[in-house]
Amino acid sequence: MRLAALAAGLLFAASAHAASLDGLPVEITNTSEPVLCAEKDNVTLNLTNPEVRAFRIEAAHPAYIGSLAVDRFAPDWTACPMKEEALAQPMPQRITLYETVEWQVVGYREQGFWRASDTTVTVGERTERNIHLIQIWYRFQDRAEEVLVLYPMDGYWRARPLPPSNLRWTAYGSSFLIGPVVVEGRPIVKISRVAFDPAMKTFTLTYPDGNAATVRLSTLNQELIGLDVAFARPVTGAPFAALRSMYVTEFNADVARIAVRERDAPGWREEAIMPFRRANATDLWAGRLVASRHNTSAPDMVFNAFRAAPPPLPPAVIQK
Repeated sequence: MRLAALAAGLLFAASAHAASLDGLPVEITNTSEPVLCAEKDNVTLNLTNPEVRAFRIEAAHPAYIGSLAVDRFAPDWTACPMKEEALAQPMPQRITLYETVEWQVVGYREQGFWRASDTTVTVGERTERNIHLIQIWYRFQDRAEEVLVLYPMDGYWRARPLPPSNLRWTAYGSSFLIGPVVVEGRPIVKISRVAFDPAMKTFTLTYPDGNAATVRLSTLNQELIGLDVAFARPVTGAPFAALRSMYVTEFNADVARIAVRERDAPGWREEAIMPFRRANATDLWAGRLVASRHNTSAPDMVFNAFRAAPPPLPPAVIQK
């Protein structure tokens, strides 16, 4: 059974950067702005299509991950005017919301979170308020690995695969948003309620307009983490998802390149992230081809399998 699950996981991993070959095209627009501070998200890719009700997000190790002997993940506050404010934040309150031998869900309450919200968080049978961060931990090779986080107050997610054999730990990098994206100082998604079903590894997000989404952790291995997203109804009048990241230079970036597969195109279109403007594509990859001095091991991001109706979901494949 374990070998079969591992083989299935490797099959999913092999398709991490492959074209989905079908699915709806979505409008991808770039509203990124240049910055000097490496700790400020200045990269924004918006995804829009009023027909989309389902899609997939993957965070996959970069192509150079096997060559890394030394990782860099410390913050770089060079040219950052908000350094003192960021470093002065008090330690948040830590709350264990759910725990088994293999899985743990942890919540944090911060005193100085940048945005007020009355989002309700439910994990299993437990309901809490004022949870600013949710972490999903998975026990792998006798160590707890943090693989997924959500900030319920502004809708930001981060994901990372299990560490590869040559590294014991890898960094987070780009963030993403799921749901109606609005700009209030920066792009956010407003969520009125978050519910996490530990047995199904599925989040249910309820938005203020009554729409809802499920986000299912369906694939987790040493190559990628995959999330299957489905909306109760399409998101209209706004992007249904967005990628948020940072770029200062090619050697100081969490994302430096973009590749899109435009519908019916014979191949991928590849560009540097900052000059890229827009595309109508069925597949999006954003990441790095050379190692950066910032979050060197952080994953590439893939968005694809955009559909007008949620497909039947296969069983989740989690590497043991």
